[in-house]
Amino acid sequence: MLLTAIIEREGSGYVSLCPELDIASQGDTVEQARENLREALGLFFDCASAEEIKSRLKSEFYVTQVEVAVG
Repeated sequence: MLLTAIIEREGSGYVSLCPELDIASQGDTVEQARENLREALGLFFDCASAEEIKSRLKSEFYVTQVEVAVG
């Protein structure tokens, strides 16, 4: 299954988020945050029932940018 990973710097590390399932992880590098998210998702799919997966899985979401006037 192909899922989205949003990764952003937080302090001295990185936080990763899968918006389709609202599952997050972290790591010291972008690569580690991505791999830790992959592991967290794998554990979720190993443990969650089909019903829980269906109820949490968002089929539609948007990652976009907005322009805002500052100052």
